[in-house]
Amino acid sequence: MQGHMDSPLTDLGRAQAKRQGRILHAQDLPADTTYHCSPQGRARQTAELVLSGLSEAPTYDDRLKEVSVGNFEGRTMAELIAGWPDLMTLKSAYSWHYRAPGGERFEDFSARIAEWLDSLTEPTVVVTHGMVSKVLRELVLDLDVEGIANLPGGQGVVYHVKEGVHRRLEG
Repeated sequence: MQGHMDSPLTDLGRAQAKRQGRILHAQDLPADTTYHCSPQGRARQTAELVLSGLSEAPTYDDRLKEVSVGNFEGRTMAELIAGWPDLMTLKSAYSWHYRAPGGERFEDFSARIAEWLDSLTEPTVVVTHGMVSKVLRELVLDLDVEGIANLPGGQGVVYHVKEGVHRRLEG
């Protein structure tokens, strides 16, 4: 688990980022599109590949950091299952991600993302993390909190959200 920790992109991560870049280049992005990114190293590396030719430099914002999973950061899933078996069975929006000892609670995580979202005035491309993506989509689509558990995720994907419609873009 990484949370606020970091690691460099793998070969697979770089390939996924290049695919995301191809997907974005194929879109008819409005001229006033802004570009934002989590300041974490893995997101920055992704943004360099994804936004090449689209943006000189995105706006980095701490509010786009991945959820902190506190004492779970740096541990493997096997260690988490062994140490916290009851937490690891949670599948709802209030999953173990928001119950990690010393970690960020859903309400705080959602509030920082909502604050960032409220600051936007233009169409925006954001390079960020999986849990951030789910909460962003939950907020924009006005889902109830349990709706997050049903949102698709995945690495190396691009989602388009506009006027209450959510779709995954394909290359």
